[in-house]
Amino acid sequence: MYVIKVKGVAKIPDYVQLRDDAFTLLAYFRVDRPDKSLEKLGLGDKAADIMAIVKEMPFGQIKKLEL
Repeated sequence: MYVIKVKGVAKIPDYVQLRDDAFTLLAYFRVDRPDKSLEKLGLGDKAADIMAIVKEMPFGQIKKLEL
């Protein structure tokens, strides 16, 4: 699974994309509201770990997650 942090502009907030190994979009959510999207994906128990990684990431980079 891959994570991408996208910088918002003007009134558009910052977003996070989660993609699988084929780079298919699995989830797209605001940085400040990840709960529902991660729960739907079955990653609610790993939300704290994922968001810790996201907060450290610079915008525009892709990082592979090993979950």
